[in-house]
Amino acid sequence: MEHVSIDLWAANLQPAVPDLQTWLAQLDARAAQTAARGAQMLVLPEFACAQWLSFAPLDMVPAQTLSYLAETGALALDAIAAMAARHGVSILPGTIPCAAPPVKGAPAFFNRAWLLTPEGGRHTQDKLSLTPLEAQGAGGTTAPGESINVIEWNGLRLAMIICLDSEFTDLWSRLGALDLDLVIIPAKTDMITGYNRVFGCARARAIELQTAVCVLGAVGVPFGQPLTDTGVGGASVFLPCDVNVSLDGTHAALAPQTAAMMTDPVLMARDIPTGACRRLRNGQAEAEVCPALWSAGHLEVSDPKAA
Repeated sequence: MEHVSIDLWAANLQPAVPDLQTWLAQLDARAAQTAARGAQMLVLPEFACAQWLSFAPLDMVPAQTLSYLAETGALALDAIAAMAARHGVSILPGTIPCAAPPVKGAPAFFNRAWLLTPEGGRHTQDKLSLTPLEAQGAGGTTAPGESINVIEWNGLRLAMIICLDSEFTDLWSRLGALDLDLVIIPAKTDMITGYNRVFGCARARAIELQTAVCVLGAVGVPFGQPLTDTGVGGASVFLPCDVNVSLDGTHAALAPQTAAMMTDPVLMARDIPTGACRRLRNGQAEAEVCPALWSAGHLEVSDPKAA
């Protein structure tokens, strides 16, 4: 594909929904809009499923949060798969917990991103690095993923990288060798500092890998207080900074969205130039610089401390 169009929904998690059917109906309406615009994919942020907590059992204790979301997710995924087929649009519904092997005898869950395609494909990627809250077992035991999954989608090579994973250079050095056409980063950041880290790293990775990077974050939290909630969401599509692709490296962007703004925006990213990026990356077009083709493996390190 020379170009791809993607809708990035920076979903507001503050509003309560009465049941799963209502949540799915809202997603279905968004998917219909995506299809009507001629876009190929609709993407939601990390833990968009947290809105399901608004109809969780009243007696559910916090330690059962991941288990409840995983059980509800098993029902939702079948409905979302049918939705993708009906509208002819791939849907990445953010991340939904999924059962993992037990940890020290206790139930554990992956923080798993899903990509459901109209043809019936179900592609996944588990979060590889855990936030301090995840590592401490907030809501249940979260297990880190152990693999990088490359997805063949509409003739493109795609990877999903979840929130904190965007910040680790060692991971991206591995991704840089995979000739990726598109990287999608669903995120959820609790403060403007986290938003700036994730979105700043996403922009740098687009330059480093010479590929298109889509990043989005949720607005607000369930049961939050909009005027005091520090969470920040938004959406952007970053490209290599090259005269043949983009002068500033930003293809499309929403300004940071705070919970107090009470927004629920969709960034309609039209005609992302994946073909032009591929030619730059593979040396098939004249480029100002070619960071994707360079390796530091031949360098020796001179360090007095190492001696």
